[in-house]
Amino acid sequence: MNGVKGGRQAAVRALVNIRLLIPMTANDLPLTREAILDAAEQVLRRFGPDKTSVVDIAKVLKVSHGTLYRHFASKASIREAVTERWLHQSITIPLAAIGDEAGGSAAAQLRLWMETLIGLKRSFSTQDAEMFSMYAAVTLIEAEMIAQHVERLIEQVGRLIDKGMQNGEFKAADSAQLARALFLATSRFHHPAHAAEWLLEGNAADFEAVWTLLMRGMLSS
Repeated sequence: MNGVKGGRQAAVRALVNIRLLIPMTANDLPLTREAILDAAEQVLRRFGPDKTSVVDIAKVLKVSHGTLYRHFASKASIREAVTERWLHQSITIPLAAIGDEAGGSAAAQLRLWMETLIGLKRSFSTQDAEMFSMYAAVTLIEAEMIAQHVERLIEQVGRLIDKGMQNGEFKAADSAQLARALFLATSRFHHPAHAAEWLLEGNAADFEAVWTLLMRGMLSS
């Protein structure tokens, strides 16, 4: 047990040392929300969401843990803010770039958007396991924040569907309602609750079957 505790303390000291190598700027004082989230993300990746404490984060920032409570009410609120920022930077922004592309086929863009969402989630589940684990946990306890994230994604899908309707690729319909239905119909392939299924044989074929069925109902010809 002492060895485990000693290893944890050494890891925190290593993170503190990394922080000391970064030159101080005017942005370091006073302590900012972004600085706290940067430090929290470092520590969360090092220890995982369950073992990370507010004290660990405070040590990296060289402040008291009480200082952090002036910015965040609890450890849970820090985790939520880190997750929200991670989702925005890692999921929402890359997907928005696909929808912002001018010209081309809306159906092809929509397929690329969905494949990118699925690919990002699958990649994060194995290559950024700590953050993905925290995201999966947050989906169970922070329904409002996750709902807002999902709504932003559905809005992106809706804009692509609108584009397809305008250029005649998709049948005329309520694009917002259709976007929600498409997102929910494909949830097995991108919702974290199904992460264990993503590497199973046949998963790609299942997605292809679902996508073909959805497009058959949407395409104008």
